[in-house]
Parts: sequence; C-alpha cells; structure tokens
Amino acid sequence: MAVTIKDIAKKVGVSPSTVSRVINGNAVISEETKKKIVSVMEELDYHPNSLARNLANGNAYAVGLVIDAQDEHTFSNAFFNRSVYAIETVAQNHGYNLLITNDRDMAGTSAVEKLVLEKKVDGIILPTSSVTVKLVKLLKDNNFPFVVLGEPRIDGKDVSWVDINNEMGSEIAVKHLKENGYKRVSILVENRKTVFARNRIEGYVKSVKAYGLAYSEEYIVDCGTEMERISSIIKDMLVRDNPPDAFLCSNNMIAYQVLKELKSQNISVPREIGLVTFDNYPIAEYMDPPLTVVDVDTFSLGEQAASTLLNKIRRVEQGNQQIAISPSLIERDSSKRGK
Repeated sequence: MAVTIKDIAKKVGVSPSTVSRVINGNAVISEETKKKIVSVMEELDYHPNSLARNLANGNAYAVGLVIDAQDEHTFSNAFFNRSVYAIETVAQNHGYNLLITNDRDMAGTSAVEKLVLEKKVDGIILPTSSVTVKLVKLLKDNNFPFVVLGEPRIDGKDVSWVDINNEMGSEIAVKHLKENGYKRVSILVENRKTVFARNRIEGYVKSVKAYGLAYSEEYIVDCGTEMERISSIIKDMLVRDNPPDAFLCSNNMIAYQVLKELKSQNISVPREIGLVTFDNYPIAEYMDPPLTVVDVDTFSLGEQAASTLLNKIRRVEQGNQQIAISPSLIERDSSKRGK
C-alpha cells in the first residue's frame, strides 16, 4: 500500500496539514520539524504526487530561465554556467524545478509568452536581451513574478534585477593601475552600447579623471566581437602620441589577444605595459604572466536572482529590487610594476 501524508504525519506526531505545508514550502515551519518530516519521508520512501499537488494549488513548482538564443556561445560561457548552477541550487533547495528555454518565436508567440500564458512556470528569470517594454507589460498585466539577470536597457526602476556593480569594477581596476605607476589607461570593450559596457566605461572615466590620469576618447575602444581585429587595434594605439601604458579589458578573450600582440612586439608585461581584465574565468590565471582580474561572483549573481524570484513567487517581496553585487580585485603579475 502506498505511503500517504497521513502516514508521515502519524509517525512524526504532527497534523497532515503540517506535512503538506512542508512539502509545498509555503509556510513557516521550524527547522527541527522540517528535518523530522523529511527524515520520515525518506525512511518510508514517500514521494509527493507533484501533478496532484500542482492541480490542487495552481502552482507548477518550476521556475523558468530564458537564455539568449542569438548567442551561440551561451552554454560554453563559464559566467553563464556558474550563474545557472546557483539558480538551480536555490530552486531545488526550495522544491522547485528549473526549466531552461530560449527566447525565439514559435508560430508567432515567443517562448516567454507561452511559459507565462500557459502557466508552465511560477516565475521567470530573463536576460537583459529579452526585456522589452511590451514583455514587461505582459508580465505585469498577468501579475507574473520575474527577475532580470543583468541591468536592463529599459528603465530599471520599474523591474527587479540583479547585476554586478560594473562601474565599481572599473574604479577598483583604475585605482590599482594608478597605484602601480601607470598613467595612461585604455579600456577595451566588445560593445559599448550594452548596459554593462556603458557602466564600465562610466566608472573608468570617473576614476581616471578623479586620479588625474591621462584622459582621451581614443583610450575608450569598442573592439567588437571579432577577436582578430584586436591585434591591429593595439598596433595602431601603440604608435600614436601618448600611447596607453595599461589596458583594462572587458573579458578574458580580449585580454588574451592584447597579451599576444604585446608579446609579438617584445613589450614587457607588466614592466612596460600593465594588463587587467574583468572575469577570472576561464583563462586569466593561466596566462603568462597571470592576469590581474576584476573578479565577479557569478554564483552569487544567480543565487540572488533565484532568491529574489522565489520571494516574489511566495509574495514575500512585493516591490521591485535592484541588486548590484560588488566585485573584487585579484592581483597578479600582469599589473604589479610598482611605482
């Protein structure tokens, strides 16, 4: 005979409703009681009927994560993978499954709209590339919980989002370079139109001016996604008047190309030119010399996004939150020139 909630309740010495609340995760129950109930469930090999549970309370017990279908490198991105791992960990710990989908249109209806309108998930985490005024209106009109992973391009005050404090990241990098005697710092980004690149440039400009370092629009470079262009960009910059004596790169791939070009010209790093990059993964610490990095806690990014979403699903958090996670600097040989 199949084990029931009543069997669990009787063995623990609580009411069936208490067992039900622990299974559904929708009420405050003491940790001691939770542990007893979970222990007995495992002992009796009890598995909740998720379909019946979902039909009874109208919940899917799943959260959605939308990925950018235009980016073919999404799943090979260590930044993305660490965040997804954190999102799934938080979801599983609270009794929710994670459903991943992309944002392409299917028969005129986007995947996001289908998830929302068909109630396949209880809430959704969106990349900034998927956030539009139209979609936000749809979500709000349906009172559907959502959180944006990254600061959105639209008015961020109207939605909940979690991102890295990119402005601070540039500030701590420039401060470090200044303290090590560099005077002409250049920043290289892939696309200055993105929100995170704009924030990094803003932090760079503020700190360069605040520390009295050389400033020129020519030091702010949009190198695009074609990595082979970087070699010619660096060659061109180094033959100009007042060439940079340090580079702040927006990711490891740009930094790799910069270091490769500097080595081809027999330019010493860090003695002649300093190098700092955003992100510790995937190769910064394995380069020669190992790169100083602005390290972003991508696990915390996903963790905060998932926790914020679950609070919205459970109506713990009614308003909008904007969370900017502080980065840190990991100093390595690529920028330790000394004054």
